[in-house]
Amino acid sequence: MKTIGLIGGMSWESTAVYYRLINEAVRRQCGGLHSAEIAMRSLDFVRVVELQQAGKWDDAGRLLGEAGAGLARAGAACVLICTNTMHLVADPVAAMSGVPLIDIIDETAAALRADGRRRPLLLATRYTMEHGFYAQRMARHGIDVVVPDGDDRGLVHDVIFNELCQGQVRDGSRARYLSIVEAARGRGIDSVILGCTEISLLVDPVALPLPGYDSTAIHAAAAVRFALADELERAA
Repeated sequence: MKTIGLIGGMSWESTAVYYRLINEAVRRQCGGLHSAEIAMRSLDFVRVVELQQAGKWDDAGRLLGEAGAGLARAGAACVLICTNTMHLVADPVAAMSGVPLIDIIDETAAALRADGRRRPLLLATRYTMEHGFYAQRMARHGIDVVVPDGDDRGLVHDVIFNELCQGQVRDGSRARYLSIVEAARGRGIDSVILGCTEISLLVDPVALPLPGYDSTAIHAAAAVRFALADELERAA
């Protein structure tokens, strides 16, 4: 089993979900008392948020890249950035880490394409919805990402940072997210991407009025496939 490297803490609420999902998948596939080989660097999220707000993406890339390099030195065979937004700096992180970076955008795109989805609604932070990097990457896979209108983007963003990242899960916010999805059905949307790793704490992708894709679960599953590739090949 290869060691999975997690760059987490952004927020730790969703990093804990990664840890659980990865270990549950390893136990299902390997049985018994098996658990995943994981190396984790959990960052102080406030440092990252300050860089985001200041638009200092180069500095953020170096911060995460140094974390990835440390994980590689600790024995990680791959690295995951446990947040969608910080995939804006995925390239420098991969370069500094020196090991494969399992990309949440590529993995989510692959899941959409496998189901024939081409026009998803993206729910995420403002950075992810508005910066352009996410839509551009999805477009390489033939996927046309749609985002909510301006006021709804603000609502989605504020719920993530002011509630979910702080451990608050509110029924009212869930209802407002669902209303945003329902309103998008008339825009030719064929699916919904939970494009922030905390959103699955609030919204069950199975309960959406359109097919839902939880980027956290998709990313964690990709990490397990990488870690167990040799074992699965021998079993086949």
